[in-house]
Amino acid sequence: MLRCTPFLLFDGNCAEAMTFYNKCIGGELMLTKLGDSPMKAQLPPEKHNRIINAHLKSKAIEISATDWMASPEFDPLQGNTFALFITGDDYKEMKRIFDKLKDGTNNSRLQELHDLPMGTYGQFYDKYGIQWIFVCRKNE
Repeated sequence: MLRCTPFLLFDGNCAEAMTFYNKCIGGELMLTKLGDSPMKAQLPPEKHNRIINAHLKSKAIEISATDWMASPEFDPLQGNTFALFITGDDYKEMKRIFDKLKDGTNNSRLQELHDLPMGTYGQFYDKYGIQWIFVCRKNE
C-alpha cells in the first residue's frame, strides 16, 4: 500500500523547524542526519550534519522533511520547498503511478526510479509544477 504525506525541504534548519512543529503538534519526532545514514557516501562530507530524513507523527498528522541536498543550480526558493512524498513497498504499484504522473511537460528535475542504499528513489515536477518524490523502501 502506498502512502502520501507532505514533504518539506529546508536549507539547513530542518531539525530546528521540525522540533518546533513537534512542540506545537506533539507526537513522535524522528531525525536522521545524513552522516548517520547509508546515504552518506552519496554526498560530500560538508552535508553530513544536515537532516536527510525527519518524520513527525501525531495521531492523524504526519509530516516528512529533509534539508536541501541538491546541487547549487537547484537552490531552495519559495514554491519549490514542498513536495508530495509517496512511500511504500510495492514497486510495481509505485512504478505504475510514477509513470502516469511524470507524463508531463515540466520534467526538468526528472530522476527515473533508481536504486539507492535506502531503497528505490525517483522524483519529478508534474505538468502542473507540483513536485513528487517516490521512495520504495527495501524489504528488510
